[in-house]
Amino acid sequence: MSEIKLEFIGKKVKDMYGTIMGNVVGVITDTDGSIESVSVDCGHAGLKQLLYEQLLVQGEFVIYIPRWRLDAQKLFRQKNLILKRIKALQDIVSSEDDIMKEDAQIVYVKYEKRLRDLEETEKEINEKLNQRIIELDNDSINIKAALFDAKLQYRSNEITEDAYQHVNLHTKELSDRINLEKEEIQNIKSRLEQQNLENTILTENNIQKESTVDDNNNKIEKEINDSHTVSEVEIEAAQTISLPLPEDTAIVSNDNNSNKSNSNDDAIENESNWLEQVISK
Repeated sequence: MSEIKLEFIGKKVKDMYGTIMGNVVGVITDTDGSIESVSVDCGHAGLKQLLYEQLLVQGEFVIYIPRWRLDAQKLFRQKNLILKRIKALQDIVSSEDDIMKEDAQIVYVKYEKRLRDLEETEKEINEKLNQRIIELDNDSINIKAALFDAKLQYRSNEITEDAYQHVNLHTKELSDRINLEKEEIQNIKSRLEQQNLENTILTENNIQKESTVDDNNNKIEKEINDSHTVSEVEIEAAQTISLPLPEDTAIVSNDNNSNKSNSNDDAIENESNWLEQVISK
């Protein structure tokens, strides 16, 4: 048996939000030996076959990635490329001296059709996301009902405080996982809504403006450095009057910088570290 197959056998499977789904008991292979699916014992839910492309081995666990998430990521990549190409074609068509102007108009129709097809795919994905939110809302209702019933049992002295706290702890973990998944779904829906040709053009313009500003700043800084020579007297004077910042000022400055960097990195960190958030649970 290959090392890839052995990676799965005997490991626990959990979804990307930390819920244990079952144990891997085997793999299903194609005639060429490649893995098609992984057999997972899900207890009372029976033996389930999870597609290989939706699984990722991470340490002692196999992480199951829902289909809607893979479909959404694929749509993001495809739509982003199509929008960039449409923008480039528009630039060629609007150019007066481009010799390929007529050819670009023909190709433009092809990419417009492809964009409409992707928009239909986007509607299907949005329907799946909305359905998943409904399922999660129903799960939340069931969790609250279980917790409330446990509280009634505790108040009527049917169960001990330790038993009630046990229920409270685990229902909270379940609620946190549900909220994490709902938050990601809303984030994906928002990204899909904002991914259009207008925003693509604005983004490219902002990048060009930032690049121009950076070039100008670098040029000004270089001119200042070239024209200004610091004498030894000036250095001694600067060393004499320089004082350390008060501790409060330093703290505020660090906090501000931290807040700025955190706000810029939150979206990237949520996307790239989602596995690390759940593996340790």
